[in-house]
Amino acid sequence: MQAFGLSARSFLDRLYLASGVMAALFLIAILSLIVIQMLARWTGEVFSGAPDYAGYCMAAASFFAFAHALNRGAHIRVSILLNAVGPKVRRVLETWCFAVATGLGWYFTYYATKATYWSWKFHDISQGQDATPLWIPQSGMVIGSAIFAIALTDHLVHVLISGEHRIKSDIVEQSHGE
Repeated sequence: MQAFGLSARSFLDRLYLASGVMAALFLIAILSLIVIQMLARWTGEVFSGAPDYAGYCMAAASFFAFAHALNRGAHIRVSILLNAVGPKVRRVLETWCFAVATGLGWYFTYYATKATYWSWKFHDISQGQDATPLWIPQSGMVIGSAIFAIALTDHLVHVLISGEHRIKSDIVEQSHGE
């Protein structure tokens, strides 16, 4: 059972890292689209749809970044209250916060999946010049939100079992008054 726990933990950590890498790749795609659009303007060509594609990439980058950012401590957490209470109350508050966030994460994932399905079923296309089938960019939102919901569930289970979350902050502490 211990080996299963370690392999599941390793899989989830790799999943969150892969999600962060995908977010970075979508950001690189945005940069590439902007550069290509600039080059097209300079040469007198038209790259119609570039703003639409950049928007799709921005949405995908955001959703893919959620789980990775959560695990790196990059999400804004209001911890003034959590730091002011004792360990028992803190555990209750952490459990409540992760339970609500997990419920909302899965709720959003369900409805994002449902919307993407109907976009696919009705052959819905974007209103821009690109006429992209909407299920394609919506898929990034579905996958990213599902990974985020998995991460929230992972943290909720960890808080329930151990009493503490697994969020490790990579953010350097800000200086005081310098």
